[in-house]
Amino acid sequence: MLSTIEAVNSVVNNFIWGVPAMICIIGVGLYLSIRTRFLQIRKFPYSMKVTLGRMMKKKEASDGALTPFQAVCTALAATVGTGNVAGVAGAIAIGGPGAVFWMWVSALLGMCTKFAEVTLAVHFRETNAQGDLVGGPMYYIKNGLDKKWHFLAYLFAAFGVLAVFGTGNATQVNTITTAIDSALSSFNILPADAVKLVNLIIGVALAIIIALILIGGIKRIGNVTSKLVPFMAIMYIVLALGVIFFHIKDVPAVFASIIEGAFHPASVTGGVVGSFFMSMKKGVSRGIFSNEAGLGTGSIAHACADTKKPVKQGFFGIFEVFVDTIIICTMTALVILCSGVPVNYGEAAGAELTISGFTAVYGNWVSIFTAVAMCCFAFSTIIGWGLYGTRCIEFLFGSRSNMPFMVLYSLTAIVGATMNLGLMWSIAETFNGLMVIPNLIAVFLLSGVVVKLTKEYFAKENG
Repeated sequence: MLSTIEAVNSVVNNFIWGVPAMICIIGVGLYLSIRTRFLQIRKFPYSMKVTLGRMMKKKEASDGALTPFQAVCTALAATVGTGNVAGVAGAIAIGGPGAVFWMWVSALLGMCTKFAEVTLAVHFRETNAQGDLVGGPMYYIKNGLDKKWHFLAYLFAAFGVLAVFGTGNATQVNTITTAIDSALSSFNILPADAVKLVNLIIGVALAIIIALILIGGIKRIGNVTSKLVPFMAIMYIVLALGVIFFHIKDVPAVFASIIEGAFHPASVTGGVVGSFFMSMKKGVSRGIFSNEAGLGTGSIAHACADTKKPVKQGFFGIFEVFVDTIIICTMTALVILCSGVPVNYGEAAGAELTISGFTAVYGNWVSIFTAVAMCCFAFSTIIGWGLYGTRCIEFLFGSRSNMPFMVLYSLTAIVGATMNLGLMWSIAETFNGLMVIPNLIAVFLLSGVVVKLTKEYFAKENG
């Protein structure tokens, strides 16, 4: 039975994250970019001014809403995660340095996709029975498209509920326990026979903390993410900049290897990674997995923002993809490629490759800091995806289902801390990919609304 599930999942997964899906994701991003006349490039300085400017303003959100800053932190909490550390390492190992170039390309187009998702989510959102603002792909499908398309909303929500337990929780908790175990073991603090007990204690503690935050509602989620996300991102960037500065003379050669490897992978990896398409596929898929452009999930958090201007909030979508992929993922790539640590091209790799880049420069003590960063990344992802799952289950079964979902979601942390998650990770990745299909169909069909809203916004701004 288990082998059958694995086989079916493998076939679906390979299709979802295969060439057809890459073409769809890139295609919709390119289509939106052309229709908005490459808004993400034309208006990039404006988007930075609008987003960074609003982040600096201290203001309280109305009841049932988040401030724009809290909304972007909640969305970033879910996107800036282990994908930025482990995902980039995996992309480079399998796809060569050129995968980083294709990650940049997917991010450039993804900026426009996420701009569209956020704009639509705010424009078509609703207020639920509790007075909270709710929105996201299921609501812009329901309120923006003809009834014949409404089945897509239910598909998205169903895939979302199934994905959150694996992608958003169990695998993230597993990352936390692994990071803590390896940090304690490297200093001989944790004996081998105590690992299972320590992991169980971590799982129970996390389950309680997750429950307290989620049950506290949208305000508490916003308060936690707005403090955690800036701290973890700045700490990681500072550590990465130290590695880059230490190897500053190697940076030009590394960028040359990224460009060369994008089109001639074998010339950079010594023939181990010979496929141009492999480099492209790994770069694009890991980029999307990291910044979630095309997935639609980030727009669920943005729909909670206390704003009356959908397009203005949409610029946070551009900002998010820029921070997540162009800044943090690039930093990770430079840590790996500048530090000179050996990369076994063609073989799978994860967070350990990134961590070895840090330890090569700072020494073993930095494993404590990387463990803290990994824990922050993973925990923030759990909170962000907890909100996404709550909104999806509410759409399907009403707000009465929220509390049972939150309890079940919190308890999943114990499973993540104590079990082998190979198959669960793979199944979660499949459901993650399945969410892309209904979302991209909706964004494509509603692209005219995005163009119209954008034109109206700038007409008022310039008027």
